[in-house]
Amino acid sequence: MYDINTRRRALALVAQGRSLNSVSKQTGISRWCLRSWQQRLHPSRRCTTTCERCSSPPRPPADVAAYSYLLGLYLGDGCVSRLARTYTLRIACADVWPGLIDACEQAMRLVRPENKVCRVQRPGCVNVTAYSSHWPCLFPQHGPGRKHGRRIVLAPWQQEIVDVYPWELIRGLVHSDGCRITNWTTRMVGGQRKRYEYPRYFFTNKSDDVRQIYCRTLDQVGVEWKVTKRGAEPYNISVARRASVALMDAHVGAKY
Repeated sequence: MYDINTRRRALALVAQGRSLNSVSKQTGISRWCLRSWQQRLHPSRRCTTTCERCSSPPRPPADVAAYSYLLGLYLGDGCVSRLARTYTLRIACADVWPGLIDACEQAMRLVRPENKVCRVQRPGCVNVTAYSSHWPCLFPQHGPGRKHGRRIVLAPWQQEIVDVYPWELIRGLVHSDGCRITNWTTRMVGGQRKRYEYPRYFFTNKSDDVRQIYCRTLDQVGVEWKVTKRGAEPYNISVARRASVALMDAHVGAKY
């Protein structure tokens, strides 16, 4: 953290007409800092509030419905990473689903209203990102390596939220690692072969634990499912029965 006098001296050099690169080389201050100081000289106040999980006694997150949805997104395409002074939560959202990107950002804001949320463009996707030292409190499933290489178990307080808002978790999981598609087959009708189309939901995840969480929650809301194999890998959960698809359409729907 640079003090105000250091910031003013550096900006005075810039004001003399010198380039950010030359001032950076002379002072050892990065060009990023110099540019940010041109917009804001005084450092912004750090938020000193703790999260609900750090309170005594611990409380649920600020918006439990949004949290259940965000939990689904995290279990599918999210990660919590340790930085030098804080943690970052990143949810990867494909560019083809702008509505999903908006919904993800809104959920992050509702869960951590005091933290800024940004979008980082990557090839083919957007990383919806927010920094907070309390992400490990909210997502105790974080850890080294990929999720399918370690145990993923919901904490009791997380399960209580999911029990109240199961559809939000299902929607987050489907929006991250699932899809709604139209399957087709052919049938003989009156001696003629006719094409028959029907909607179907798929969820694909390599983690046995994440798939079990998804299937257990589907059971809770009365959705019938089955495992479909891709080759020898039983990573796909299919929902194809008409009544169950209707339930999914009413509460989840296709990504947009």
